[in-house]
Amino acid sequence: MDQISNEDYVNSIEEKSQSAEPEFSDQEVDLISRMYNLVGERWSLIAGRIPGRTAEEIEKYWKLKNHCNSSSS
Repeated sequence: MDQISNEDYVNSIEEKSQSAEPEFSDQEVDLISRMYNLVGERWSLIAGRIPGRTAEEIEKYWKLKNHCNSSSS
């Protein structure tokens, strides 16, 4: 029973981390915006300029940010 509880706990943590919007500093957001304007959706290239960030995190942030901006216009 403890093993099932641990698995459920791990699964809930993973779901929360996947559904939560990644947090970026103002400097990271500025760099992502500038890099996007230069290279487009080349997320791995953009991630290479931001230590500790993955292409997936940056793409998720960008798409969430732009989805919210386009729906509020």
